[in-house]
Amino acid sequence: MRQEIEEYVRSLGLDAYLVGGAVRDELLGLDSKDADFLVPGLDTEGLREALAPHGRVEDLVVADRLVGVRFHPRDGGIRNLTPAGIEFAPPRKEVSTGPGRHDFEIVADPELSVEDDMRRRDFTVNAMARRLADGELVDPLDGRVDLEARRLRTVSPQSFREDPLRLVRALRFVSQLGFEPDEELLAQMREEAPAVKLVSGERIGGGLSADGMGELSKLLVGAEPARALRLARDTGVLVELLPEFGPAIGFDQESRYHDLTVDEHTFAVVQAAAELGFSLPVRLAALFHDLGKPIVGWRGSDGRLHYYARPGFAAHGHDQVGADLAAEALLRLRYPNALRRHVVRIVRRHMFQPGKGDARRARRFLRRNGDELAFDLIDHKHADLLGKRGSDGEPPPVDEIERLASFREVVRQELSSPHRLQDLAVDGNDLLELGVRPGPQLGRILHDLLDAVVDEPALNTRDRLLARAKERL
Repeated sequence: MRQEIEEYVRSLGLDAYLVGGAVRDELLGLDSKDADFLVPGLDTEGLREALAPHGRVEDLVVADRLVGVRFHPRDGGIRNLTPAGIEFAPPRKEVSTGPGRHDFEIVADPELSVEDDMRRRDFTVNAMARRLADGELVDPLDGRVDLEARRLRTVSPQSFREDPLRLVRALRFVSQLGFEPDEELLAQMREEAPAVKLVSGERIGGGLSADGMGELSKLLVGAEPARALRLARDTGVLVELLPEFGPAIGFDQESRYHDLTVDEHTFAVVQAAAELGFSLPVRLAALFHDLGKPIVGWRGSDGRLHYYARPGFAAHGHDQVGADLAAEALLRLRYPNALRRHVVRIVRRHMFQPGKGDARRARRFLRRNGDELAFDLIDHKHADLLGKRGSDGEPPPVDEIERLASFREVVRQELSSPHRLQDLAVDGNDLLELGVRPGPQLGRILHDLLDAVVDEPALNTRDRLLARAKERL
């Protein structure tokens, strides 16, 4: 796909260079959705004039800064390949605006060399460009050497100051690409950690990229999120990004079920979810599921801490408080409403127990949660169990994991059994004909009928359900 885009860009007559993540991924042998181009010799207005005859051009603004243009080709085939448009930018440089370390701005300079533009980017592995005309690789900061060593270095001490989102992006590269930050980068992260609060929520969680994912989401769907989260904790970035984590760091659960602190258990659960390939909602729920424990914990007569609601001790259990914390954080980070609500439900209901795991239990589970949430809850429980270590350092509870696997299979088998209102052999119109008045009574009767059918599927016939409905009139 990118080859077609490059050929099209070459046809526009621009001296364009492929830059950033696309070059990095190309050298790593990875597919890349990035296709950003640098065009020396032209400023933003010059780019607009050069591209306007070939399609629609709009300003490209990042963090309230005009950084180039986004081009939507008139060519239908290329437009289908690049629904979000193709990004073009002139070379840019840093200009001081005052005596402070944050007193500067990035301005376009068409006379600037490609090498100099590379020197103001974020990390050396992203500070490479490939000229479309002849394939020349421009690599003034030895990014290719760092890439081969899987080493992550900033291009300068100002990298995080220029854009604090890079603090989270660095962590994302640790999780996603297996990079190892050098000591200088870690020192810079510790110094600049508070600046992450200045980044808009959309850029961290909600997602302004072409794939609709922000940097935190990309971190979580990477292969090594636990390693990235530990680095975030140890550099101070985690509590600046998610202050909800503060009380959890180093919190001893003092439980026979947990030998790990809340933060280490959380990281283990997120990592287990990653290794099992679970969805983003499950991984986000894993991040928040136990953060309520330090808030609600109370000591019982057994001398241990407990985290469920009990009058006089805790008004809410850690699941409810964790769900509230997740709701606040995901709203602040501008996650889509539907995703936020789904994650909150997982956190709120993550303490479910399969019990005997029989078919009736499975149908009731589906009835309460719906199909998608039901399986996400089971996935989360699986990861949660894998993240447990007993008080004496025992391995994860194999027997519970096996029972959960059996319950998952029973739930899957019961998907074809009636457990939704639309599965009933009667509907609202049938009840209206029976004499039930529209309103709350009709809804209550339908739900009562569904509860009965979930417990005994054989009841799901028109005659039997109408007979039961008559009894409730």
